[in-house]
Amino acid sequence: MTTLAIKPQWKALINHEKSKPYFKILSEKIAAERTAGTTVFPQDDDVFNAFTYADLTEVKVVIIGQDPYHGAGQAHGLAFSVQDGVKVPPSLVNMYKELVTDIDGFETPKHGCLTSWAEQGVLLLNTVLTVQQANAHSHAKLGWETFTEQVINELNTHNKGCVFILWGAHAHKKGKNISLDKHLVLKGPHPSPLSAYRGFFGCKHFSQANDWLAKQGMEIINWKLATEVLVK
Repeated sequence: MTTLAIKPQWKALINHEKSKPYFKILSEKIAAERTAGTTVFPQDDDVFNAFTYADLTEVKVVIIGQDPYHGAGQAHGLAFSVQDGVKVPPSLVNMYKELVTDIDGFETPKHGCLTSWAEQGVLLLNTVLTVQQANAHSHAKLGWETFTEQVINELNTHNKGCVFILWGAHAHKKGKNISLDKHLVLKGPHPSPLSAYRGFFGCKHFSQANDWLAKQGMEIINWKLATEVLVK
Protein backbone atom coordinates (compact mmCIF):
# COMPACT_ATOMS: atom_id res chain seq x y z
CA MET A 1 0.00 0.00 0.00
CA THR A 2 1.07 3.59 -0.56
CA THR A 3 1.91 5.12 2.79
CA LEU A 4 0.41 8.60 3.19
CA ALA A 5 1.86 11.29 5.43
CA ILE A 6 0.42 11.72 8.91
CA LYS A 7 -1.58 14.96 9.05
CA PRO A 8 0.12 17.88 10.86
CA GLN A 9 -2.12 18.16 13.94
CA TRP A 10 -2.04 14.41 14.45
CA LYS A 11 1.72 14.36 13.88
CA ALA A 12 2.21 16.89 16.66
CA LEU A 13 0.09 14.78 19.02
CA ILE A 14 1.82 11.53 18.08
CA ASN A 15 5.28 13.04 18.49
CA HIS A 16 4.29 14.45 21.88
CA GLU A 17 3.05 11.05 23.03
CA LYS A 18 6.14 9.31 21.65
CA SER A 19 8.27 11.39 24.01
CA LYS A 20 6.51 9.97 27.07
CA PRO A 21 7.89 6.99 29.03
CA TYR A 22 4.84 4.76 28.44
CA PHE A 23 5.15 5.13 24.66
CA LYS A 24 8.85 4.42 24.66
CA ILE A 25 8.22 1.18 26.55
CA LEU A 26 5.36 0.31 24.19
CA SER A 27 7.51 0.92 21.11
CA GLU A 28 10.42 -1.09 22.50
CA LYS A 29 8.20 -4.09 23.24
CA ILE A 30 6.68 -4.12 19.75
CA ALA A 31 10.08 -3.61 18.08
CA ALA A 32 11.50 -6.49 20.11
CA GLU A 33 8.66 -8.77 19.00
CA ARG A 34 9.16 -7.89 15.33
CA THR A 35 12.95 -8.38 15.65
CA ALA A 36 12.42 -11.77 17.31
CA GLY A 37 10.37 -12.92 14.35
CA THR A 38 6.87 -12.50 15.80
CA THR A 39 4.46 -11.33 13.11
CA VAL A 40 2.74 -8.14 14.22
CA PHE A 41 -0.15 -6.53 12.36
CA PRO A 42 -0.50 -4.11 10.74
CA GLN A 43 2.90 -3.68 9.12
CA ASP A 44 4.97 -0.95 10.71
CA ASP A 45 4.24 1.65 8.01
CA ASP A 46 0.47 1.28 8.52
CA VAL A 47 0.23 1.50 12.32
CA PHE A 48 -0.78 5.19 12.21
CA ASN A 49 -2.67 4.97 8.90
CA ALA A 50 -5.90 6.26 10.51
CA PHE A 51 -4.20 9.63 11.00
CA THR A 52 -3.22 10.17 7.35
CA TYR A 53 -6.60 10.98 5.81
CA ALA A 54 -8.22 13.79 7.85
CA ASP A 55 -6.56 16.00 10.43
CA LEU A 56 -7.89 16.43 13.97
CA THR A 57 -10.13 19.40 13.25
CA GLU A 58 -11.31 17.85 9.96
CA VAL A 59 -12.74 14.71 11.57
CA LYS A 60 -16.53 14.50 11.30
CA VAL A 61 -17.23 10.99 12.55
CA VAL A 62 -15.27 8.69 14.85
CA ILE A 63 -15.94 4.94 14.76
CA ILE A 64 -14.10 3.13 17.53
CA GLY A 65 -12.92 -0.45 17.19
CA GLN A 66 -10.92 -2.61 19.58
CA ASP A 67 -7.73 -4.05 18.12
CA PRO A 68 -6.66 -4.77 14.53
CA TYR A 69 -7.67 -7.90 12.66
CA HIS A 70 -5.09 -10.60 13.38
CA GLY A 71 -5.26 -12.57 10.13
CA ALA A 72 -2.61 -12.36 7.42
CA GLY A 73 -3.11 -9.44 5.02
CA GLN A 74 -6.16 -8.01 6.79
CA ALA A 75 -5.19 -5.05 8.97
CA HIS A 76 -4.01 -1.78 7.42
CA GLY A 77 -4.50 0.68 10.26
CA LEU A 78 -8.20 1.52 9.90
CA ALA A 79 -10.70 0.01 12.34
CA PHE A 80 -13.10 -2.53 10.73
CA SER A 81 -11.43 -2.07 7.32
CA VAL A 82 -9.37 -4.69 5.48
CA GLN A 83 -7.03 -4.38 2.55
CA ASP A 84 -8.28 -4.72 -1.01
CA GLY A 85 -8.91 -8.28 -2.13
CA VAL A 86 -9.22 -9.68 1.41
CA LYS A 87 -12.39 -11.51 2.46
CA VAL A 88 -14.81 -9.19 4.27
CA PRO A 89 -14.76 -10.03 8.02
CA PRO A 90 -18.01 -10.93 9.84
CA SER A 91 -18.35 -7.64 11.76
CA LEU A 92 -18.02 -5.64 8.57
CA VAL A 93 -20.49 -7.96 6.82
CA ASN A 94 -22.99 -6.98 9.51
CA MET A 95 -22.14 -3.30 9.11
CA TYR A 96 -22.94 -3.65 5.42
CA LYS A 97 -26.25 -5.34 6.27
CA GLU A 98 -27.15 -2.38 8.48
CA LEU A 99 -26.10 0.10 5.80
CA VAL A 100 -28.37 -1.59 3.24
CA THR A 101 -31.39 -0.93 5.47
CA ASP A 102 -30.22 2.49 6.72
CA ILE A 103 -28.78 4.30 3.69
CA ASP A 104 -30.87 4.60 0.52
CA GLY A 105 -29.11 3.09 -2.46
CA PHE A 106 -26.33 1.38 -0.50
CA GLU A 107 -25.12 -1.69 -2.38
CA THR A 108 -23.08 -4.34 -0.57
CA PRO A 109 -19.46 -4.20 -1.80
CA LYS A 110 -17.37 -7.24 -2.63
CA HIS A 111 -14.47 -5.77 -0.63
CA GLY A 112 -13.89 -4.43 2.86
CA CYS A 113 -11.71 -1.39 2.20
CA LEU A 114 -13.13 1.70 3.94
CA THR A 115 -10.57 4.28 2.84
CA SER A 116 -13.24 6.32 1.05
CA TRP A 117 -14.87 6.92 4.44
CA ALA A 118 -11.55 7.98 5.94
CA GLU A 119 -10.99 10.42 3.08
CA GLN A 120 -14.25 12.16 4.01
CA GLY A 121 -13.33 12.65 7.66
CA VAL A 122 -14.32 9.36 9.28
CA LEU A 123 -11.67 8.41 11.85
CA LEU A 124 -11.65 4.61 12.03
CA LEU A 125 -9.85 4.30 15.35
CA ASN A 126 -8.89 1.07 17.05
CA THR A 127 -8.15 1.57 20.75
CA VAL A 128 -5.16 -0.77 20.40
CA LEU A 129 -3.14 -0.21 17.23
CA THR A 130 -1.18 -3.48 16.91
CA VAL A 131 -1.71 -7.20 17.46
CA GLN A 132 0.22 -10.45 17.09
CA GLN A 133 -0.81 -12.73 14.25
CA ALA A 134 -3.60 -15.14 15.25
CA ASN A 135 -3.56 -13.78 18.82
CA ALA A 136 -6.45 -11.38 19.44
CA HIS A 137 -5.96 -8.77 22.17
CA SER A 138 -2.28 -9.75 22.50
CA HIS A 139 -1.22 -6.10 22.65
CA ALA A 140 -3.94 -4.98 25.03
CA LYS A 141 -2.48 -3.32 28.12
CA LEU A 142 0.85 -2.54 26.39
CA GLY A 143 0.02 1.18 26.46
CA TRP A 144 -1.98 1.80 23.31
CA GLU A 145 -5.07 2.49 25.38
CA THR A 146 -3.31 5.48 26.95
CA PHE A 147 -2.42 6.80 23.50
CA THR A 148 -5.90 6.44 22.01
CA GLU A 149 -7.49 7.92 25.13
CA GLN A 150 -5.41 11.01 24.43
CA VAL A 151 -6.58 11.00 20.81
CA ILE A 152 -10.19 10.99 21.99
CA ASN A 153 -9.44 13.74 24.52
CA GLU A 154 -7.90 15.90 21.79
CA LEU A 155 -10.93 15.41 19.56
CA ASN A 156 -13.25 16.21 22.45
CA THR A 157 -11.36 19.42 23.23
CA HIS A 158 -10.23 20.79 19.87
CA ASN A 159 -12.70 19.48 17.29
CA LYS A 160 -15.63 21.87 16.87
CA GLY A 161 -18.12 19.01 16.77
CA CYS A 162 -18.25 15.45 15.50
CA VAL A 163 -20.16 12.19 15.87
CA PHE A 164 -18.71 9.42 18.03
CA ILE A 165 -20.08 5.98 17.14
CA LEU A 166 -19.44 3.54 19.97
CA TRP A 167 -20.31 -0.12 19.48
CA GLY A 168 -19.92 -2.57 22.34
CA ALA A 169 -18.99 -2.18 26.00
CA HIS A 170 -15.33 -1.57 25.28
CA ALA A 171 -16.06 1.38 23.01
CA HIS A 172 -18.73 2.70 25.39
CA LYS A 173 -16.07 3.08 28.09
CA LYS A 174 -13.89 5.15 25.76
CA GLY A 175 -16.70 7.68 25.42
CA LYS A 176 -17.21 8.45 29.09
CA ASN A 177 -15.59 11.90 28.96
CA ILE A 178 -16.94 13.15 25.62
CA SER A 179 -18.75 16.48 25.87
CA LEU A 180 -22.36 16.15 24.76
CA ASP A 181 -22.60 19.93 24.46
CA LYS A 182 -20.81 19.93 21.11
CA HIS A 183 -20.53 16.29 20.03
CA LEU A 184 -23.06 13.56 19.26
CA VAL A 185 -22.47 10.18 20.89
CA LEU A 186 -24.24 7.13 19.43
CA LYS A 187 -24.01 3.89 21.40
CA GLY A 188 -25.09 0.38 20.49
CA PRO A 189 -24.09 -3.29 20.51
CA HIS A 190 -21.01 -4.40 18.60
CA PRO A 191 -21.62 -5.56 15.01
CA SER A 192 -19.91 -8.91 15.61
CA PRO A 193 -22.06 -12.03 14.98
CA LEU A 194 -22.14 -12.58 18.76
CA SER A 195 -23.99 -9.34 19.49
CA ALA A 196 -25.35 -7.78 16.28
CA TYR A 197 -28.84 -9.16 16.84
CA ARG A 198 -29.04 -7.53 20.28
CA GLY A 199 -29.72 -4.11 18.80
CA PHE A 200 -26.99 -3.32 16.32
CA PHE A 201 -29.28 -4.15 13.43
CA GLY A 202 -31.76 -1.31 13.15
CA CYS A 203 -29.63 1.19 15.10
CA LYS A 204 -29.50 3.54 12.07
CA HIS A 205 -26.29 5.12 13.32
CA PHE A 206 -25.07 5.95 9.80
CA SER A 207 -28.14 8.00 8.89
CA GLN A 208 -28.29 9.53 12.39
CA ALA A 209 -24.70 10.70 11.96
CA ASN A 210 -25.54 12.35 8.65
CA ASP A 211 -28.69 13.96 10.04
CA TRP A 212 -26.65 15.54 12.84
CA LEU A 213 -23.88 16.69 10.50
CA ALA A 214 -26.45 18.31 8.21
CA LYS A 215 -28.01 20.16 11.15
CA GLN A 216 -24.56 21.52 12.02
CA GLY A 217 -24.18 22.80 8.46
CA MET A 218 -21.49 20.23 7.68
CA GLU A 219 -21.17 18.07 4.60
CA ILE A 220 -22.59 14.61 5.21
CA ILE A 221 -20.70 11.34 4.73
CA ASN A 222 -21.24 9.37 1.55
CA TRP A 223 -21.35 5.91 3.12
CA LYS A 224 -21.67 4.19 -0.26
CA LEU A 225 -18.62 2.27 -1.40
CA ALA A 226 -17.39 1.05 -4.77
CA THR A 227 -19.05 -2.34 -5.14
CA GLU A 228 -16.24 -4.19 -6.93
CA VAL A 229 -12.93 -5.33 -5.47
CA LEU A 230 -10.61 -2.37 -5.92
CA VAL A 231 -7.43 -4.37 -6.54
CA LYS A 232 -7.64 -7.85 -8.02
